[in-house]
Amino acid sequence: MIIYEKAPAKINLMLDVLHKRNDGFHEVEMVMTMVDLADRLTLQETETNRITLSSQSGYIPLDDKNLAVRAARLLRQRFGIQRGVHMVLEKRIPVAAGLAGGSSDAAAALRGLNRLWELGLSISELEELGAELGSDVPFCVSGGTALATGRGEKLEKIPSPPHSWVILAKPPINVSTADVYGNLKAAEIQQHPSASAMQAALEQGSFTDVCGTLGNVLEDVTLKLYPGVARLKQVMESLGADGVLMSGSGPTVFGLVNKEEKARRICNGLRGFCEEVYAVRTLG
Repeated sequence: MIIYEKAPAKINLMLDVLHKRNDGFHEVEMVMTMVDLADRLTLQETETNRITLSSQSGYIPLDDKNLAVRAARLLRQRFGIQRGVHMVLEKRIPVAAGLAGGSSDAAAALRGLNRLWELGLSISELEELGAELGSDVPFCVSGGTALATGRGEKLEKIPSPPHSWVILAKPPINVSTADVYGNLKAAEIQQHPSASAMQAALEQGSFTDVCGTLGNVLEDVTLKLYPGVARLKQVMESLGADGVLMSGSGPTVFGLVNKEEKARRICNGLRGFCEEVYAVRTLG
């Protein structure tokens, strides 16, 4: 039996950090949605009891450092599974890009192995398991659009943004999420984006209001550490994207556009500045 799972990328329409918690994590408030740029995970049961992973990408670990492998090990240990699996990961989402590629791969592994091993787990149960692997994994399990609180694992489903084009541009640098949060001084944040305003814009289905309420408090940190990200954001704004924001801890910058012709034009304008550029759609 062979199982196929898509693992879409996510973007943060807004990301706020409220304070640092006693457990070392940060209390966050985020609105996340998925876009039509996805990895593909193929899972096939093997005659051995080993968990193995292969990929065409030379930029990802294939051992226990990979979240998809850790997801498989978590399920096996938690439910006493003795069967093995080989996973083939076709990477399309840029690595270390702020697009939750690794978290989405782990979520795809949880969903796929739930089917392959006939565990009968509900989405909410898979989300709980995902929270043990990473803060973005629960959202990636169920997808759609959500308001995420806590450290990102508490989810409230909200309306998805109006169908639009999303230009994703990743500069040739990798950003450490731990470094960004380590340099963030939550108590000194002057301006907080509004989750309620973003939620209202989504409920009204207003593309203009969604663009007007984009916000990410991590930008101040990442843009200072990596000036190239600030420059990329300026270039995308100058090319006419309707709303521009850094996703997650970066370095990927995305632009929202409601017309395909403009999206193609902005992509062409960015290609001389940045090699990894994608024009994709929002996923409802």
